[in-house]
Amino acid sequence: MMICNNGRRTRGSLKPLVISGDPPTFVSAPGRRIVAVGDLHGDLEQARRALEMAGVLSSDGEDLWIGGETVLIQLGDILDRGEDEIAILSLLRSLDIQAKAQGGAVFQINGNHETMNVEGDFRYVDSGAYDECTDFLSYLDDFKYDWENAFAGWIRVSKTRKEDRKLSPNYWGAWNLVKRQKGVIARSILLRPGGPLACELARHSVILKVNDWIFCHGGLLPLHVAYGIERMNSEVSHWMKGLSGGDTSPDIPFMATKGYDSVVWNRLYSRDMSNLEDHQSKQILSILEETLQAVGAKAMVVGHTPQTAGVNCKYNCSIWRVDVGMSSGVLHSRPEVLEIKDDKARVIRSRRATFYELQVADYPEE
Repeated sequence: MMICNNGRRTRGSLKPLVISGDPPTFVSAPGRRIVAVGDLHGDLEQARRALEMAGVLSSDGEDLWIGGETVLIQLGDILDRGEDEIAILSLLRSLDIQAKAQGGAVFQINGNHETMNVEGDFRYVDSGAYDECTDFLSYLDDFKYDWENAFAGWIRVSKTRKEDRKLSPNYWGAWNLVKRQKGVIARSILLRPGGPLACELARHSVILKVNDWIFCHGGLLPLHVAYGIERMNSEVSHWMKGLSGGDTSPDIPFMATKGYDSVVWNRLYSRDMSNLEDHQSKQILSILEETLQAVGAKAMVVGHTPQTAGVNCKYNCSIWRVDVGMSSGVLHSRPEVLEIKDDKARVIRSRRATFYELQVADYPEE
């Protein structure tokens, strides 16, 4: 168990956050405003827009945390389909450091694209992301692999590194097989189990419970709760770190990361309801209610499946779907975020002080 700020009150008047599990699994965040952001897929510009809209990132380009005691939760799939993946991860780490000093926090959820890359599945990697891996590995070498100092600072230099690379006379030449091979090797070094970036991802959960809300990438099922959510988080983290009790590599944690009904791949709650028969909708609602009751939660928030209608809730607002496909590598849609505050959840899609509420749901205390 960890109490942020050593149990001391920060600038605000709220009680400290209490975080349990390694990686974090249960978070007590008394009185906090909670903001959930969906899949980002390597699009730094859209990520910044979403975070500014959420009221946690400064709009002056300085990448400052302005959320105070807010708790920010990113629902996974930062990797693949875009070229600024490590920059986004670095930005979130920098914001977490700043947030904790103010009584807030940033939590990340690992999605299927994080687990795929640690597994070595690079099918959806953008060519620019390979270049970023090469640049970052060189940058890390400059820091003599001092990860803590290097990683949070990458967001400050990544743009310059990319611009310098594109100014190179060889960059716009014919497709360069050697350059691509260097990118694949760099990515493999960074993301293989036990690699420095895989170990960074291992700090994060696949399932997170904050107060009485569940956050996961695909969706939680009764069988996952029975298996143990802290157990699954620990197993995924263990695998990403490349740890094993014997001479062999640790097995891929199937329950969390493999199969259509695993935590990171499950789409049961996110599918288009217009294609469902009435009895099917009732069955899904029953499964969802059983899951929430088993884990002691009032609602669940998921990403993974782009919602062309924007962030929305279904099944009596017991499930919120927050992946809007904002990345230019997906739908390039307008960013939207979910805010949970004072037992009310609402969708925000404006950076103006007066938020436009697309859908609002009340969750009275029981």
